[in-house]
Amino acid sequence: MKNRLSVLLCCLCLGLGALSLSSCTGFLIGSAATVGVSAASEGGLSGAASDAAIQIKINDLWFRYDIEMFRKLDLTINQGRVLITGLVQNPEHRVEAVRLAWQPEGVKQVINEVRIAESEGIMGFAKDTWITTRLRTAITLDRDILSINYSIDTVQGTVYLMGVAQSRLELNRVVETGRTISGVNQVVSYVKLRGEGVPDSEGAPREEKTQQWDSERLLDEPYQQQ
Repeated sequence: MKNRLSVLLCCLCLGLGALSLSSCTGFLIGSAATVGVSAASEGGLSGAASDAAIQIKINDLWFRYDIEMFRKLDLTINQGRVLITGLVQNPEHRVEAVRLAWQPEGVKQVINEVRIAESEGIMGFAKDTWITTRLRTAITLDRDILSINYSIDTVQGTVYLMGVAQSRLELNRVVETGRTISGVNQVVSYVKLRGEGVPDSEGAPREEKTQQWDSERLLDEPYQQQ
């Protein structure tokens, strides 16, 4: 019990520490969500604390490098696996976002889903948010899906899934539910099955993708330490 209380206090301290790194409310909510989801999945509270610490460090590195880049990118972290999504206009920002994400201790994998394209503006953002909300609601209401174990990101109609599935059948239900939502172009899964080890950085998305995968969007290798 003492150990659990200590980890909870650690999580609270991490959340408070984020205030000094950024005034962005969305970032604070994201950190809290990471702790809540991870605590209910395989990683437990200790894994949640580690993921939250990684998220704080990456956001701080991004913030210090370029505040505009920081504002346009999203992070999802599960058991040391980092998923980066978003849109940037400068190709160098895509490279730097991945390079900086590898720096914090505890990062096991960085999945680069940053796109270089002109943003679709507020309408595009609203559409992606609507898709994410629809899918989140659908899997939450499905009694055969442990929805809290899934993280969902939508970028220009592409849904990215990350987390831990209780079974292949459950994962298939989530993927098929996503495909039925209007406006979804494809569903890309980085979800691992319960008890399955974390894939190495050479791993590619699972077969749930619905279109040919662009080779340059495969996982980026960690940069060599100088």
